Amino acid sequence: MSISIFSAADIASHLGELGRLLHACVHDGASISFVLPYSQADSEAFWSTKVLPGVEEGTRLVLVAMVEGRIAGSVQLNRDTPPNQPHRAEVNKLLVHPDFRRQGIGLQLMAELERLAREIGRSLITLDTRTGDKAEPLYAALGYQTVGVIPGFARDPMGGDRLDATTIMYKTL
Repeated sequence: MSISIFSAADIASHLGELGRLLHACVHDGASISFVLPYSQADSEAFWSTKVLPGVEEGTRLVLVAMVEGRIAGSVQLNRDTPPNQPHRAEVNKLLVHPDFRRQGIGLQLMAELERLAREIGRSLITLDTRTGDKAEPLYAALGYQTVGVIPGFARDPMGGDRLDATTIMYKTL
């Protein structure tokens, strides 16, 4: 497995594969801002209209894990913070394709994200995750502290009316 920082050109040239990664995660029930029905076109539009501009502006780093030539996972470091928070960044969209789960890819992506955050002078990392989700124990094992839980934060990604809680976490690097 290799992890690399994707440039805007890399994202543009891998748009279909990145879209398939996001699409697979959403259809597997990941609570990452989207609800079913969710198409491949929706996934590609997210990367091209929401992620790509941040990469071009330099406010977002996208790390991509490759396994045997396939995109297995990704995570984003959002450093678009207010002037009084130049030391902070936020984790967005830790994604591991269902075919590649339980292989340590999420752990390695987060370790590289934290290394890069330190390198660019970000000493406080924040994130939120659906309470009880598969990623929550991973973040806790990496030393992220829970600040609190917000009930009824987001709709069930499978398209139901249920509102799920989110857990807010942070880590000082």
